[in-house]
Amino acid sequence: MSFTPAITGTGVFTPDLSISNAELVEAFNAYADKFNAEHADAIAAGEVDAKPHSSEEFILKASGIERRYVMDKAGVLNPDVMHPLLRQRGDDEPSIMAEMAVDAAQKALKAAGKTAADVGAVICAASNLERAYPAVAIEIQDLLGVQGFAFDMNVACSSATFGIQAAADMVRSGSIRSALVVNPEICSAHLEWRDRDCHFIFGDVATAVLIERSEDAAGPHFEIKSTRCATEFSNNIRNNNGYLRRSRPDGLADRRDMQFMQNGRKVFKEVLPMVSQHIAGHMADEAVTADQLKRLWLHQANKSMNDFIGKKVLGRDPAPGEQPNILQDYANTSSAGSIIAFSQYSDDLAAGDTGIICSFGAGYSVGSVIVERRG
Repeated sequence: MSFTPAITGTGVFTPDLSISNAELVEAFNAYADKFNAEHADAIAAGEVDAKPHSSEEFILKASGIERRYVMDKAGVLNPDVMHPLLRQRGDDEPSIMAEMAVDAAQKALKAAGKTAADVGAVICAASNLERAYPAVAIEIQDLLGVQGFAFDMNVACSSATFGIQAAADMVRSGSIRSALVVNPEICSAHLEWRDRDCHFIFGDVATAVLIERSEDAAGPHFEIKSTRCATEFSNNIRNNNGYLRRSRPDGLADRRDMQFMQNGRKVFKEVLPMVSQHIAGHMADEAVTADQLKRLWLHQANKSMNDFIGKKVLGRDPAPGEQPNILQDYANTSSAGSIIAFSQYSDDLAAGDTGIICSFGAGYSVGSVIVERRG
């Protein structure tokens, strides 16, 4: 017997602290000036490249981002630090990722009119996890008081949609009645704030969706009509940090590849057709036409990328509201971006309306979820 999975509730945890482009540029330029002064002789000799200044105009044109939420602001804006400073927590305290995820999960449960007793599984799907084990998902499960099981998943920026597919498949098969898919993203901790080409990209957030059998929904919900995931190996988005780092001769050095790295031009050129073709193929196989599509909730990495994908999928420029962007306020929040957009811009859809949640990124990876409003 097969069941129809549905998204019945969403939740978003937004940090209290925000950094504007103006604040970010001021801090970066102070760092650049300090670096250039300290390495003046090497720069003059052509041995070291001078750090160029950043600007608000450059950031907005390159990304469409105006500000970003972060878990710590002081460290990021300190030219002598240039990364978040987060308190070391004891093993007997909730981890910071679990704490963020629990907040988002509780909001999703409230939106669905359900409690932890109604949940059968927890999937923590995120681009970075703060430890290898025990699984952050199991800690979230414990803090919520959920029975059943939990596990972590990492498919970089596509983690949320891959997690939704895993949960939907389990609900569809009948192995569980419901699952929480949570996406705690502390992207500020793996961003290289000292690199002008990417120092503005990421922000922090946590999202959650509750997936249940459609028949168990307590109110309006979105039936998951179909899911599709795909991966293709690429080194163009990479982070070489990991548990083997101390085992290598220069593993503990302050190396650039220990943080987020990307070849932006190649990513733009290669990912856009991959995502556009993926969505088009998914729609064709499910007999969903462009004129039937009411909403595109895309991964929030770059406004130009989303505009390109929206135009390819719809065959025209998206009308206002058809392809909502939230990155101007949140920046790129990795796997959580498309879920923020879905959470904030889905209540206005009418029964029978169809939309697609899509996330894409490192791997390369892409996941799409076709949903239909019910109730």
